[in-house]
Amino acid sequence: MLSGLLLLYVGAVLCLNGLWMADFIHEREIVPINLATGSIALAVAGYMVFGPGANDETVAAAAMTLLFSITYFWVAWNRMTGGDGRGLGWFSLFVAITVLPVAWTRIAAAEDGFALWLGLNWVAWSALWATYFVALTLRLAIRRTAAAATLAAGVLTGWIPGVMILNNMV
Repeated sequence: MLSGLLLLYVGAVLCLNGLWMADFIHEREIVPINLATGSIALAVAGYMVFGPGANDETVAAAAMTLLFSITYFWVAWNRMTGGDGRGLGWFSLFVAITVLPVAWTRIAAAEDGFALWLGLNWVAWSALWATYFVALTLRLAIRRTAAAATLAAGVLTGWIPGVMILNNMV
């Protein structure tokens, strides 16, 4: 259930961040959902590392979860301090590259359609973080594309699978 909880809030924050990037939400209003989701991801990662049943697999999953947590905290930080996002852009490149082996192993090990979909989510997240690198660090004018990709990722890789998991539909 922790994955459903986390994916639901990842879906929410990505949808809202996409709307913010499309200028439907003021930049200061995006701070609470980024702080909340970053905190939820941090708590889930902490449980995976220190909770009962912690093992090498859960620690590895926590490491990937913390990539999300740090991203959301950094977005909030930039909105609160007026940061220009270049540091977040470089971090996004690091993340985009780091999650590719996760995508590969999840896809290769998928035993059903939902597991394959979750593996493909890692590909989508890698592409999304790469988009942030291009927008924030390279400063290419792709804000509308990044906004649309973020909103789509929120719905398809977070919100829908999160709701499905939480409602025991998979």
